[in-house]
Amino acid sequence: MKNAIEVKQLTKSFGNHLVLDNINISVKNGEIFGLLGENGAGKSTLIDCILGTKKVDNGTVSLLDMNPIRERKKLFENIGVQFQETKYPDKILVYELCKETSSLYKKSLDYKELLRNFGLYEKMKTPISELSGGQKQKLFIVLALIPNPKVMFLDELTTGLDPKARREVWKALQNLREQGITIFLVSHYMDEVQKLCDKIAILKKGNICFYGTVKEAINQSPCENFEDTYLWYSGEEETNESI
Repeated sequence: MKNAIEVKQLTKSFGNHLVLDNINISVKNGEIFGLLGENGAGKSTLIDCILGTKKVDNGTVSLLDMNPIRERKKLFENIGVQFQETKYPDKILVYELCKETSSLYKKSLDYKELLRNFGLYEKMKTPISELSGGQKQKLFIVLALIPNPKVMFLDELTTGLDPKARREVWKALQNLREQGITIFLVSHYMDEVQKLCDKIAILKKGNICFYGTVKEAINQSPCENFEDTYLWYSGEEETNESI
């Protein structure tokens, strides 16, 4: 199966600070790939390098067989991005934001249908500032889907959602995978990662300390469940115990 994302021997520094060291990742088409790691591990920088918003110091990045810096315009039509820290004008209405986003792409999905699928159709004329935290997260996913992407980058997408809403989003992502969409997921929810991800990478201080499936991660650790396994690999449990 062809790889949607290919990262080879990537390094990135800011000044004298090495942020990413010899990163190697392959994500297949139609795969949900999970990126894990504590805050400051290098997750955001890695995504920036993959998307071409930051230049790598060494190594190569291929996204849909394209160079993310040289072929950014072409890639723009095939990539959906949702970041937790995205900011929009509070007074803009839901449908206005969706319509504005649709206008950026040559081909886009029907945002009204997407809003309906995510239970936001009745909120079309509601200002974003009046949406609940969970509703905002759902809207951000809709915005990422509008370009009808081949690859989606999702950052903490279920933050603020209740258990029922989270499961609805999980089902939607599983359906997208069945349609052949590749999903690059950043999450701190271990149950979410275990439920959705075909493969994962755990970053620790700019290095990949584990790469493989959740089952392999557990089997290669002294732990019996994935949450303890993640803490063992990342070293977060040791950090917490020393506080």
